[in-house]
Amino acid sequence: MRQINTGRIGYSAFIRAWRDKLPGIALCALIACISLGIQQLELAYLGHLSLEAIVLAILLGMLIRSVWQPPEYWLGGVAFSAKQLLEVAVMLLGASLSVAEIAQSGPLLLGVVFTTVCVTLIFTYLISRFLGLPREMSILIACGNSICGNSAIAAVAPVIGASNEDVGASISFTAVLGVVTVLGLPLLIPLCGLSNSQYGILAGLTVYAVPQVLAATVPVSAISAQTGTVVKLLRVLLLGPIVVLLSLLSRANKREKANLSFNSVFTWVPWFIPGFLLFMAVRSFGLLPVSAITPIAKASGLLTIVSMAALGLGVDIRLVGRVGGKVTAAVSISLAALILVSLTAVRLFH
Repeated sequence: MRQINTGRIGYSAFIRAWRDKLPGIALCALIACISLGIQQLELAYLGHLSLEAIVLAILLGMLIRSVWQPPEYWLGGVAFSAKQLLEVAVMLLGASLSVAEIAQSGPLLLGVVFTTVCVTLIFTYLISRFLGLPREMSILIACGNSICGNSAIAAVAPVIGASNEDVGASISFTAVLGVVTVLGLPLLIPLCGLSNSQYGILAGLTVYAVPQVLAATVPVSAISAQTGTVVKLLRVLLLGPIVVLLSLLSRANKREKANLSFNSVFTWVPWFIPGFLLFMAVRSFGLLPVSAITPIAKASGLLTIVSMAALGLGVDIRLVGRVGGKVTAAVSISLAALILVSLTAVRLFH
């Protein structure tokens, strides 16, 4: 009887699987490169970012999908880019956070950030459900508005099993209001009589992304920029625990409590969450070279853009249009509540 070389078969299957994914991955990478190019043109000719590459990637992907349905040959790589690459990007994000640096901000500021995020998270979820949005989209909008915009939406989506349409709609509408916030937030300085430090805290609590925080604070003062960046990082730090909590809650809805065990609970946590916490711990204990932090952060950002291109390719614009009004209302009301809560909290700091 002829023996079968299982090792060679396994290797061949591995090569074939990756070969089938390459076209879709290459397409997503191409869209990501075009998005980064447009972002650079914005900086060169406008001096600021109106739309970041992460938003441009998903919009370009949606545009391509509206005129071209990718055949099955492309779908494997697109799906891989939308899920696995995104999970790797979230894991690498942990290297950007240091517990020691964040703890130096003081207990009062930590408490204010934690309370603001929790209040707006719960309020946004409830108002989204009241408006008739699906559970998954409500969670995405709540996390995006309360924590860190697109990055939070991208990190939470695979944990709760959100569809491409939910992710695309959440990111698109959140991105538009994010730009509006950056442009309009400085108007509150004279209206509310805010100091530079107070305005920095307000920007850190309300603006979605770190680059947007800088865009909203650097023109005001260096103190506003430094304070806003620290507060923003405090918000980002909450992303890990919230993703873990959502993962446990999501899996708990699918299983009987009687079957719970230590092993089953451990398997509920997606692999990239322990990776995220591990990278954060390595950074916090000084085991990660300082020279490696920036390249890892850039790699995480690039993989996220590629993943957003993949998500865009999976979005049917017609489905997004059906929930557009409700999503806009939910995001707008949530943002107004976030600003109101943040202004109240800012009064604690003189």
